[in-house]
Amino acid sequence: MNEIKVTIIDREGESHELVAPTDMNMNIMEVCKSYELPVKGECGGMAMCATCQCYLESDHELPEQSDSELDMLDQAFYVKANSRLGCQIQISEEIDGIVLRLAPEVD
Repeated sequence: MNEIKVTIIDREGESHELVAPTDMNMNIMEVCKSYELPVKGECGGMAMCATCQCYLESDHELPEQSDSELDMLDQAFYVKANSRLGCQIQISEEIDGIVLRLAPEVD
């Protein structure tokens, strides 16, 4: 399998089913940007800005959060128990069917 399906719920509550390649070393933030969803990713995926924060809404097991991801979420707004940084979720067969909701944007 070279691609998976990812469901992203945008900030207006609209669901977007995206197809993401598993063989291009991409992450959720990059996939969202490629579909022109409103994800800034200001730091380029370095876990330094939280502008790609999302909420895990499916029962997928994700890799444990890195210290840099935890540190960034500790400083972010609208953090919940299921918050993750999209840039830290790698596209792989293990997350096929994942459902994520974009966190509110900070003004």
